[in-house]
Amino acid sequence: MGMLQEFKAFAMKGNVIDLAVGVIIGAAFGRIVDSLVQDIIMPVVGKLVGGLDFSNYYLPLNNQGTQLPLAEAKKLGAVFAYGNFLTILLNFVLLAFIIFLMVRALNKARRTEPPSTSALAAPPEDIVLLREIRDALRK
Repeated sequence: MGMLQEFKAFAMKGNVIDLAVGVIIGAAFGRIVDSLVQDIIMPVVGKLVGGLDFSNYYLPLNNQGTQLPLAEAKKLGAVFAYGNFLTILLNFVLLAFIIFLMVRALNKARRTEPPSTSALAAPPEDIVLLREIRDALRK
């Protein structure tokens, strides 16, 4: 019974719940970035590079032609799918950059301004009294 209570205490800690929420939001956010890359960015890149779907760029590793879509080419044999890899790599770079910007913004929001000089110049009255007592005891 002690192990069950220990697990409950662990699962109900704020850090575990925050982590679970972060994972769920991260998964949803990853899908948004994936859609951005595949539906908006890569079609433009594909148009600039040659007018095809960039994720379908591949080099066959057998004697087949490159006229087939990637899914059908994979059925016929091994392919070097560099277009798909570049799409996923761009997806990762964008996601990492956006997370960097979010962490940077959070760090700026958490920074506190240094205390004003007027607060440092006049300590509270009880602190002054305690310092006087300390100095009197040293004599």
